[in-house]
Amino acid sequence: MKDLPAAAWATIWRWTAILTTLSVAASVAVSHVLLSGLSQGLSDVGLAAAVLLPVLLGGPMTFWHLVRVQQLKLANERLQVLASTDWLTASLNRRAFTQQVSARLTSPEAREGSSCGALLVIDADHFKLVNDLFGHDHGDAALQRIAEVIRAKVRENDLVCRMGGEEFGVFLDGADAETAGLIAERIRYGVNRIDFAPHGEIHPLSVSIGAAMSDGTASFSDLFRTADQHLYAAKRAGRNRCRLAEGRPRTPPAPAAAGAAMPAGGP
Repeated sequence: MKDLPAAAWATIWRWTAILTTLSVAASVAVSHVLLSGLSQGLSDVGLAAAVLLPVLLGGPMTFWHLVRVQQLKLANERLQVLASTDWLTASLNRRAFTQQVSARLTSPEAREGSSCGALLVIDADHFKLVNDLFGHDHGDAALQRIAEVIRAKVRENDLVCRMGGEEFGVFLDGADAETAGLIAERIRYGVNRIDFAPHGEIHPLSVSIGAAMSDGTASFSDLFRTADQHLYAAKRAGRNRCRLAEGRPRTPPAPAAAGAAMPAGGP
């Protein structure tokens, strides 16, 4: 019972009081009706019994039942979180992300607006090299750091997902092209600034980002396909850059902390 939040305890005590009061009122009313036909009505002793029995018996039983209900509710909420969360990065998993973005794309609010958001597809550059050089444990740590940067750079209502491997997805709710470009650049720059030094020597990290804008009619698969195409255009253009839906690459200079240029090769 110690793991129940304060709001759950408030609900338990409130409903225990309400249900116990209703039980007492019902007990008094029924006792009065029954005893009125047998005697002069409800005596002081009968009234005390009609009040105390529901309080002493029904109160604890109601309290315990409500505690169990709240524990079950909390357990279900935790299971839902586990079912929708990527175990490594604490971001949404691909299934939950797809469902939530699709729901936002088809909402009445989205249909009424000229733009209901932007989808970013983010891929860590040369990540196979990180795993090969430092091992998968350090590779996992790098993914966790990248996920932390992404969550820090988006807004409160935006969605962050690990699509799989070293690829992430972000849905910027209600964002226009300018906002999407600014947030994508913040993410790219933030990843460049990660102090990743698994063997005591800084190894630069970078991401390539592709973005697609929603006009209120596109499906998730349409947006993802467009953003993915722009992601690979950014890869072909040299990596460590953002390419938006209109096809204009955004490539501000990388910060000095990023280290040497990334090696050529696969993603």
